[in-house]
Amino acid sequence: MKKSAPEPAPENGALSISDRTLRAFFGYQMKRTFNLIQSDLNRTLKPFDLRMLTYTALVLVVDNPGLSQAQLAEAMDIERPNLVVIIDELERRELIIRDRLPKDRRAYALKVTLAGRRLYEKSFAAVSAHEKTFLRGVEAEALAVAMDVMRRVEKNRKRDA
Repeated sequence: MKKSAPEPAPENGALSISDRTLRAFFGYQMKRTFNLIQSDLNRTLKPFDLRMLTYTALVLVVDNPGLSQAQLAEAMDIERPNLVVIIDELERRELIIRDRLPKDRRAYALKVTLAGRRLYEKSFAAVSAHEKTFLRGVEAEALAVAMDVMRRVEKNRKRDA
């Protein structure tokens, strides 16, 4: 059997690597897309001194005043010790406060401060604009289908766990 000639190297000298086989997998394609979105989102959040995880925690606290750290860890799907670092950062910046729960003095209720709400509003506007720009050219119907597919995958995985 005759071997085919190797593909010529691109002009910049980088190797040309095919990931065609991997791109047939939904998860691989989703991860590649997520990497692009995350990189762009990090640039969007940088002026607010937020990362994707700190932004996510802030939004969840704003949307769910009084939730506990355990509930936040579950919602973010991260280990509680990892969440403590995020909570400490948001609290140090005076964006959220931890109030002891009267019924359980070991647990804290997380609440947003006025500074946290203001940062949330500004960063939410920037993230919304980012999303609109990043997804330009994607029809609303196609986006709705993609969102539905991802929700179904998540639901199926939770059911199987």
